[in-house]
Amino acid sequence: MRRLFLLIAALACTSVVFAADYANVIVPRPVKCRAVEGEFILTPKTVVRAEVQSLVGAATIFSEDLAAVTGSKLAVKRSTVKSGAISLALESSLQPEEYRLNISKDGVRIVGGTERAVFYGLQSLLQIAAASDAVKGGVALCGVEISDKPHFEYRGSLFDVCRHIFTVEEVKKYIDILALHKCNKFHWHLTEDQGWRIEIKRYPELSAVGAYRNETLVGRNRRSKIYDNTRYGGVFTQDQVRDIVAYAAARYIDVIPEIEMPGHAIAALTTYPELGCTGGPYEVWTRWGISKDIFCAGKESTFEFIENVLTEVLELFPYKYIHIGGDEAPRDVWKKCPHCQKRIKEEGLKDENQLQSYFMERVERWLAERGRKIIGWDEILQGGISKSATVMSWRGSKGGIAAAKLGNQVIMTPNTHCYIDYYQTSDHKANGEPLGNGRFPVTLRKTYELDPYAELNEEQQKFIKGVQVNLWTEYISTFDHVQHMLLPRLAALAETGWSYGNKDYDDFARRMHILRRLYDKQGFNHAPYFFDGIE
Repeated sequence: MRRLFLLIAALACTSVVFAADYANVIVPRPVKCRAVEGEFILTPKTVVRAEVQSLVGAATIFSEDLAAVTGSKLAVKRSTVKSGAISLALESSLQPEEYRLNISKDGVRIVGGTERAVFYGLQSLLQIAAASDAVKGGVALCGVEISDKPHFEYRGSLFDVCRHIFTVEEVKKYIDILALHKCNKFHWHLTEDQGWRIEIKRYPELSAVGAYRNETLVGRNRRSKIYDNTRYGGVFTQDQVRDIVAYAAARYIDVIPEIEMPGHAIAALTTYPELGCTGGPYEVWTRWGISKDIFCAGKESTFEFIENVLTEVLELFPYKYIHIGGDEAPRDVWKKCPHCQKRIKEEGLKDENQLQSYFMERVERWLAERGRKIIGWDEILQGGISKSATVMSWRGSKGGIAAAKLGNQVIMTPNTHCYIDYYQTSDHKANGEPLGNGRFPVTLRKTYELDPYAELNEEQQKFIKGVQVNLWTEYISTFDHVQHMLLPRLAALAETGWSYGNKDYDDFARRMHILRRLYDKQGFNHAPYFFDGIE
């Protein structure tokens, strides 16, 4: 009887995907999905009805996104009428990111524990609409019931705008891509050796000096000696930052700024050389790699500068977490610096590793007094860290495993699976990939295979906060190239973050071929390799 019902439902629906297979349409995969009788014809006259005012924003964004799929922007109204419409409501019994999506002959209904959850339900509906065939007068949506919620609370992506800068509209499009995949964290890398990218009104010279380099390396780092002889740079004004943060918030994405310290600070040191151990002179880097010059940990003026910068950063970014770097900070200059050696002696520290811990914990205390928490790369484990610091594990998963065993919160983003500036295929030359990081390939399958819980027992697994992919832009100067590297690998990470425990690569691969249609309709420049059968 069950098989007969599904056959009848499938034959009655003109969608390219049977109702029973709607779970195989949506990425990331829903927790539960089952076919029900009936279909709803989505037409240009269909209204999106928000039962409470707070859902109007999500409804409006959905209507705008749907226009790229169906060609029609739907009207949005504040109303409790359910029949013949896409109705949106809140339900307190559901978890904050949990939603239910029902499609029947009477209409579409989405309920969520919060506005954020309803927004996720709308992203699923958008994918269903893109996978459905047109019929006379509209698009036929087969009957289905979906119950869904994420596994991990943190599902994010880093975008480096320091090595190469991008426009406000391009950053917003990056956020759109995250929203489609139900990611909820945007890690915005804003300061580096190659450029300072955020306006700080107390230090205007950062925008005039630190934001620009004299030229840029052409070709592979450490191999090429060719430069383009072109001054390069730019900065996001505070008004632009507020605009982007608000845009992300409307899509229920929290923005985490990264202000690098004590390393990757050449842009700041070029502007204010007195903040370094040697006093310079320094020059904003024109190549890639790791500089031995870092902030001086022995001078009080360094901490005064950092606190003043962070004071303005806190006003721009309301989310509770601030990323303060901590990675790739060689201690050579500290060993020779009398100020740093004096600090080590006065604070009773063992060595320069503990001096970095002092540096990070001092900044953490300052932020904690203002109600904020820190995230740092896994190098912050060297010399010891506080229990309240969150560790972002990038040098493989070992740092995250160690941090979880210590009882620290962890975000897994190992370069082995999550560095999407790396080549996407096993033979990048044969496959015509653009210049990228060549340490090893990170294929779509490799990203999908990430297991954030590997080598951890059940108790330790509780400290894994979530997952993230990182897009560094040393070799990425255009936004078309950004999208080429981001998609479809972001989808693989998104499924781990949302559907952990319910993953199957072959099933995911089938759904990706359907999701590709939505990428195309929305004008996203995804990489072709996976879709062409290349790994």
